[in-house]
Amino acid sequence: MSFDVICFDCDSTLSKIEGIDELAKRVGLGDELSKLTDAAMNGDVALEDVYAKRLNLIKPNRADIEWLSNLYISELVDGVEVVFSQLAQHNKTVHIISGGLLPAILPLAKRLNVPQSHVHAVDIYFDDNGAYLGYDIDSPLTKNGGKAVIIESLESHNVVMVGDGQTDLEAQKVGAKIIGFGGVISRDVVRENADFFVEENDIRKILTFDLI
Repeated sequence: MSFDVICFDCDSTLSKIEGIDELAKRVGLGDELSKLTDAAMNGDVALEDVYAKRLNLIKPNRADIEWLSNLYISELVDGVEVVFSQLAQHNKTVHIISGGLLPAILPLAKRLNVPQSHVHAVDIYFDDNGAYLGYDIDSPLTKNGGKAVIIESLESHNVVMVGDGQTDLEAQKVGAKIIGFGGVISRDVVRENADFFVEENDIRKILTFDLI
């Protein structure tokens, strides 16, 4: 089947990194916090149980976010730009839906010609000196089921979600099909429950599922 709306996770799907884990490494908390991220993506703990804890420990400032935005782009997964170009040529509607931090993801979205209105992520706030103030605690993307909420708001009945984690699978609840992407991190829960699954580390493989 061909899909009208194609949605992508960002971390470990469009880019080879987990943004929050890279920020944690930057402040010397990499090992501790990567375990929390992995537990949430495997569905072992609720996302809302780890989201605030990670950010409150890292306290990323504006410079950290700018650094991360560059890292997202330098670590693009193989084939991403080709996939987005082909989807655009076939007039497909593309969204990025991520529990990551909005200002870090926006430059990557711009690189892929995705309009800002089609980027759904968690905003973060700074004071006048660029120090961390907090994040949008009301964003559904800080909780389990958030991606389903966003997809439902798109008001399309022909949606596919491409991602690597348990939070992506939750989009099935609102009728989206799931392409599990295991090219960066291959998770058993995603392989077993996604409608389709890609093991290869080149995201162009998703085009074999009649996206266009």
